[in-house]
Amino acid sequence: MLYHPESIYRRYIYQIDPDSECSGECYWFCFSHGDMLVCADGLHVPLLGSPEDAGISPLRKQYLGLLDGKPCFSAELPPEVKAPDGMQFMNIRATHGFLDEDIYLIAGKAVQIVNWDESHQFCGRCGHPTEYVRGERAKKCPVCGFMSFPRLSPATITAVLKGKQLLLTQYASFMGPMRTIVAGFVEPGETLEECVHREVFEETGIKVKNPRYLGSQPWPFPNSLMIGFIADYESGEIHVDGKEIAGADWFDLDKLPDLPPELSIARKIIDWVVKNYS
Repeated sequence: MLYHPESIYRRYIYQIDPDSECSGECYWFCFSHGDMLVCADGLHVPLLGSPEDAGISPLRKQYLGLLDGKPCFSAELPPEVKAPDGMQFMNIRATHGFLDEDIYLIAGKAVQIVNWDESHQFCGRCGHPTEYVRGERAKKCPVCGFMSFPRLSPATITAVLKGKQLLLTQYASFMGPMRTIVAGFVEPGETLEECVHREVFEETGIKVKNPRYLGSQPWPFPNSLMIGFIADYESGEIHVDGKEIAGADWFDLDKLPDLPPELSIARKIIDWVVKNYS
């Protein structure tokens, strides 16, 4: 298995509702246009009693739980807001390697909750303003009763092996020569294994067999849950559409090209394959 089954968090405790009224310093994961507010000195998430202490007023805020005993909040800021002195807005991906690992993971959770809250202010069925549901991460329409939950988009990502060769693709949307393994979103009414078979065949023309689960990773860009597999080559010749997939090829495990960054499950799977199959 790629990942240890314990929590990916070391010091964070998930909660929906605070045990008591929050006071003192809290971690504030504040977003504007999808970028997160961080302290310019060392790239820390602000520790504040409230965002108003830094001169900013959130449109909405959401409680996330506890980190080292301190409450954590996410907040949606007005689009025209300016970063306070000593702070800056940064894309979450750019903070990887600078932020503490737990804080980086919470930031990914926070931006998804902020985006969900922003887009579910009104009922999708009747248009009435929604309300928070105590004890659940949900919003409910008080008129028709329709409930909405944060959206997750499951996607499989698969390493395909042919002997000691790995199937790698080049997505047309990627800049540069980076190659990666096959990924795609799960369709309604489809199992994860069926998605593995379909996506590999649709993107490369290759049929696979024996898909095995390796691990998963939340990927908040914007709201994916990446579910990792390894599968064996069964038959077929590589054929790509030239639109979504610019190219694909088999690569020897000891001669791999440019690969995805280490924060991604794609790279973790590739590194695991090299370690265990070389």
